[in-house]
Amino acid sequence: MGKFLNPGNEAFARIVNSDYVDKTGVIEVINNTINTAFSLTCLSRPRRFGKSFMAHMLCAYYDCSCDSHCIFDRYDISSSETYEQYINQYNVIVIDVTGFISDVKQSADAAKMFNVPQMISSDLRNDIIAMYPELSSCSKLEDCLLQLVKITGRKIIFIIDEWDAPVREAYNDVKTQDSYFAFLRGLFKNSNVTPYVVAAAYMTGILPIKKDGSQSAISDFEEYTILDPSAFTQYTGFTEQEVRDLCSKNDMSFEEAERWYDGYCINGISIYNPYSVMTAMKRKKYRSYWTYTSAADSLEAYINMNFEGLHEDVLRLIAGEAIEVKTNGFKNDLISFGSKDDILTLMIHLGYLTYDEEHGIIRIPNEELRTEFVRLLECRGASHFTELVKSSGKLLEDTLAGDEAAVVEAIEHIRQSNYAPSFYNNEQALRYVIKFAYVICIDRYMKVEELPSGTGIADVVYIPKRNVPDPALVIELKWNKTGEAAIGQIKRRNYPAVLDGFGGEIVLVGINYDAKTKVHSCKIERIG
Repeated sequence: MGKFLNPGNEAFARIVNSDYVDKTGVIEVINNTINTAFSLTCLSRPRRFGKSFMAHMLCAYYDCSCDSHCIFDRYDISSSETYEQYINQYNVIVIDVTGFISDVKQSADAAKMFNVPQMISSDLRNDIIAMYPELSSCSKLEDCLLQLVKITGRKIIFIIDEWDAPVREAYNDVKTQDSYFAFLRGLFKNSNVTPYVVAAAYMTGILPIKKDGSQSAISDFEEYTILDPSAFTQYTGFTEQEVRDLCSKNDMSFEEAERWYDGYCINGISIYNPYSVMTAMKRKKYRSYWTYTSAADSLEAYINMNFEGLHEDVLRLIAGEAIEVKTNGFKNDLISFGSKDDILTLMIHLGYLTYDEEHGIIRIPNEELRTEFVRLLECRGASHFTELVKSSGKLLEDTLAGDEAAVVEAIEHIRQSNYAPSFYNNEQALRYVIKFAYVICIDRYMKVEELPSGTGIADVVYIPKRNVPDPALVIELKWNKTGEAAIGQIKRRNYPAVLDGFGGEIVLVGINYDAKTKVHSCKIERIG
C-alpha cells in the first residue's frame, strides 16, 4: 500500500461507517468508460459537494491491493452487471493536488508554485519505486508507469482530486499554469504513454477546464460541469428523496431542510448541498454551514468588480428575482472576465447561484445562500448597496409605524431609481418596485408572493422569521384604483386567514398607482 499508488480502501471504509448516503451508482457510470475513447472524465462542482468522498469511493472500488467486497456488497453498485468485472482489478493512482499546493505555501517560497508539477511527478515516481524497487532505473515518471503496467499486468486508473487548484491558486501566473497543463498532457495526451497505461481517469475540481490556448493540453477529457452534469446529475449532491430519508432517520423537519438547502435544480432534479445537510443532521440545527467553508472565494470581491449593471442584478437576485445570464463566454478561470455574465457564471460554478438551463436564468437557490447575500448587504464595505438598504430600512420602519405619506415617498424614490422596470405600466411593474423597496425584509421575514388565503390570493406576504418580534405584513397592490380599495380587498377576501397560527399583529398595506396622475397612494391598518 502506497501513499499515491494503491492507497487501499481505508479512507472510504471510514466514510461508510458514518451516516453514509449511497452514491455508489456513479461507479457504473465510470465503469462504462474504462478502456474506451471516453475514458477521461472531468467533473466540476462547488466546494463541499462530495468530490473528495467520491474520489475515496472510486479508489476503494478499483484498487487491486485490497478486497473491497465487504464494503460495496451492501450498496447499489453490487447489483450492476459490471460490479464483479472491475472491482479491485486495477492499479490506482490518487493525487490530491491541494496537498502539494499546501506544501508550497508552507515553504514560504511562492516561486515554488511553478514546481508543483515536478513535485507531483517526483513523489509519484518515488512512491512507485518504494513498492517496486526493480523500477529504480526508470528516471522518468512516464517510463516508470509503463514498466509498472508491464510487470503487474494491470493498467492504471487515475483519480485526481481538486485538479484545478493550481489554476485557482496561481490564477495570475501563466508560466505556472502552462507547466501544470504540460504535466497533465504528458499523462493523458501522450500517444506513447496514455493508450498503454491509462484505463480511465477521473478528475474533479471546482472550475471547468480553462478556455484558452492551454485547453488543448487536456481537451480529450469529457467534461461534466455544474451547468450540465448529464449522467452525473443525481450524484452531484443529495436528491430530495435522500434528504427525506435522512430527515426521517434523524427526526428532523424535511420542510426546513428544503428551505435551507434545496434550490439547485439540475436537469429537472432538485439537488441539495450534501455537506450542509449532513452537518445539520449531526448538529440537529438548520443554519448556514457551507458558506463558512468558502472564504477563498470572496463573493463580495467578485461583485465589487462592478461590471455595468452587475450591482443592480445582484440586488434583483437578493429581492427574489430570477435574471437571464449567458454562460458561454466564461473562460473558466478567476481573472478573464469580459462582462457581468462571466462573473455571474463563476458564481454558479462556486455554488452561490443556481442555473436553469431551459430558461437561461439564475437565482439564489436557498436560505443558506440567501444569508450570505444578506451579509453582503450588511457589510459596510459594500457601499453600492448602502443607500438602498438605508432607504429600505426606513421604509419598513415607516410601514410598521403606519406613516402612509412616508411610505409613498419611499416607493416614489425607488420608482425613479435604477431598480425600477423601464416600462411602468401595470401591476406587475408595481410589484417589482415593491420587492426592491422592502429588500431589507429578507433578513427578518420570509416573503411569499401570490399566497392563496381566504377566498383569494394575497399579492405579497411577509412572515416574520422565528424569534423575530415584528408583525406580519400583508401587501395588496392596485393599479388605477385606491389604497383603500386594496385594504378592502384584503378584508373582503380574508387574506390574513393564512396567518391564523401566527399569533402576532398583522399590518395590512394597500398600495395603488394612478397611471393618469402618476401618483402612488397608500393605506395602512393594523389588526390582531
